[in-house]
Amino acid sequence: MKKLMLLCMLTVTFNSFAQLAKSKLPKPGVVTGKVVDDATKEPLPYVNIVVRDAAKKVLTGGITDEKGKFRIKDIPEGNSIVEVQFIGYKTFSRSVSISSKERNVNLGTIALKEDSAQLDEVVVRAETSTVVQKVDRKVINVGKDLTSAGTTASELLNNVQSVSVDSQTGQLSLRGNSNVRVLVDGRPTNIPTAQLLKQIPSNSIKSIELITNPSAKYNPEGMSGIINIVLNKNANIGFNASVDGGVTAGHYVRYNTSANMNYKTGDVNFFANYGHNSGDNYNFGFVERPGVNLQEFVFTNGNQANLLKIGADIYLNDKNTLSVYTTQNWSDNTANGSAIITAGGVVVNNSPNRQASDSKNAAYNLNYKTDFDKKGHSLEFELTYSKNDAPQDLFNQDLLDPNNGELNYFNDIDNERTNTLFNIDYTKPISDKSKLELGVEYRADKTENTNITNQVGFTNSSFDYDRNIYSGYVNYNHSFGKVTMQLGARLENYEIEGIFRRETVGNETVTDKIFTVYPSAFFTYSPSQKNQFQLSYSRRVDRPGIQQVNPIREWSTPLITSVGNPDLVPQFTNSFELNFTRRIKGGSLSFGTFYRKVNDVISRVTYGDPSDPSDVRQILSFANFDDTDAYGLEFSANFRITKWWRANSSIDFYSQKQFGTNDLSNPNAPRIEVTNEAFNARISNSITATKKLRLQVFAMYRGANQDIQWEVDPMWMVNAGATYSVFKGKGTLSLRFNDIFRGMKFQFNSERPFVQNGRFQWESRTTFLGFNYRFGGGKNRAKSRRRRDSNEKQGGGGFF
Repeated sequence: MKKLMLLCMLTVTFNSFAQLAKSKLPKPGVVTGKVVDDATKEPLPYVNIVVRDAAKKVLTGGITDEKGKFRIKDIPEGNSIVEVQFIGYKTFSRSVSISSKERNVNLGTIALKEDSAQLDEVVVRAETSTVVQKVDRKVINVGKDLTSAGTTASELLNNVQSVSVDSQTGQLSLRGNSNVRVLVDGRPTNIPTAQLLKQIPSNSIKSIELITNPSAKYNPEGMSGIINIVLNKNANIGFNASVDGGVTAGHYVRYNTSANMNYKTGDVNFFANYGHNSGDNYNFGFVERPGVNLQEFVFTNGNQANLLKIGADIYLNDKNTLSVYTTQNWSDNTANGSAIITAGGVVVNNSPNRQASDSKNAAYNLNYKTDFDKKGHSLEFELTYSKNDAPQDLFNQDLLDPNNGELNYFNDIDNERTNTLFNIDYTKPISDKSKLELGVEYRADKTENTNITNQVGFTNSSFDYDRNIYSGYVNYNHSFGKVTMQLGARLENYEIEGIFRRETVGNETVTDKIFTVYPSAFFTYSPSQKNQFQLSYSRRVDRPGIQQVNPIREWSTPLITSVGNPDLVPQFTNSFELNFTRRIKGGSLSFGTFYRKVNDVISRVTYGDPSDPSDVRQILSFANFDDTDAYGLEFSANFRITKWWRANSSIDFYSQKQFGTNDLSNPNAPRIEVTNEAFNARISNSITATKKLRLQVFAMYRGANQDIQWEVDPMWMVNAGATYSVFKGKGTLSLRFNDIFRGMKFQFNSERPFVQNGRFQWESRTTFLGFNYRFGGGKNRAKSRRRRDSNEKQGGGGFF
């Protein structure tokens, strides 16, 4: 009992002393304020706020939010100095005093003035890529560490977190799913994704935006979300430019060049971007059916691709802006290959083939925006028209049986696509804490295809495929202290009509009319400047593409034929996502998880060709299956380990069920079910060796995965490179070695529809040498420019 009383007395005494000590500790103060551009009075986001003591030692700090506001806590009592630092502006300093009588200091509105002497040239690109988590997307601002990863968008994207590009087929996937929508500067293109990514030089890319759970203001297509590729467009005063050139050596030698320039004077900003890449790529591989046959393949793909973007922003006055631009893509591609099939040790097919294609794509954009008197109150009109013409010539031969009309043939294909897009976006602030966004959109896609062939067993064919979408959206935003809410809905009427013609079979028509509501909800909780939580929901759709519903043969080899299924229906997805972002000293950490419920899943099916009695040929097609679930986890980090070492890293895990069948014609055929679980990891290191020399080391691991047909082995890659600054910092030399240990290969095993295995390899081990030079006399206006420059439309039209 005495011990218990003694313990209680000690506890009370200790708590009393603790409270007394706590009461005597200095309470930290808080400094708040808002940063704007002195000339335009526009808020400046992501401005550095640094708090120092009298000895200039850094005590604490932070950055402004997207509205230019900041709140710095934990400032000790006494005198301190608050510095506001932003590139291109003069540093602002003010002394503050924290005392027991005044712990909250409001600096009010701080107007930063441009520093005309700070920058005498345009700074084109930072050394290291940065990741910014915004309300509805993750923005990867592309630095030299990512551009040095490859010479095309395809290679660059393969090094971006959550994104994978199949080096063999060019298929793009986001979070392990290939149902992803790709935009360029916020606009759809008529170029197939695999072809588009090979045409865009990496040096022409300003940023990559990952919108994994788009809100109602975005087009709902794409189960796994949207990837937006933002091209460079400077807005610096005067004339500024940069030029790039590089050589990549592997089995063959490839070349790439690009130029970025702008001229801004008075109320007009002219800008232009040009990129070119050319050269041959070498691929080879085999597919073996043990005891049946061995297929050996060799491919040489030649490519000459060009991209030109040119336009102007015309600032009519402080309230009205007119913008115009055009993007022109043109490329010439040739693919020479051969397939040698051996059965029982005897060559039964020796089939060289050749494909030549000439793609021309033109896009034209007109945008007009007017701002009303109240801040944030605006109306925006936008019209986009694009056209793609992509004729193809295919030649197939069999040297062992040159008179066989089924194996020796040509295909002359003419393919034209047009897209018209018109949208109106209106934004109305209701109060300081709430905002209403409204918009309407009309979209028309038209495709005309003609295929002339002399192959025995196949006929000439053609099809017209028209798609019209009428939609409108409403979004309501409101802030409740530390919580921000956005609720929205998109109403969409979708109409398609496709007519597929075959000479001996007749016509087949595919039609569909669907009215759907796509709701979305976002909740963001920011307990402090360093922490942010976000919970979101959206409804998405994956509509069957042209080739998925086209009953006409898409392509064929001696043993495989690919056709579409006109009976496909859209698959709908309910997507839930939870993310947490933590700012740390020198960088940030991000955690995320998602869950998707998918209805009427569209999956690839493989089965034996019913017209082949030998049961050797395969048919590839598509079909709808039961509902399924998908989920995943992600972690990424962007931080400075030391003054000379910075790293970007990401880890992700995905799981999703897939369905298929071995016999699409038999409704009672057993269903195949596969759960694909994939693990991926990436890390990019940037090391400052000297003031002029930078070193980069990149490593990637893509875990084993499987689908209905294949079980794929892991892939991995290690790249190393260096950059050296020359000509007083205006030039940069780059040297890089890719896939040093040759870990990138597509190696697989399969039991469906036959037991088979194989491997495909490409020129993954390469050496790259490049040079970049920057010139111009303009100064950098680092202010928050028109939101259109970063493709974030205030009107909410966003990405369509």
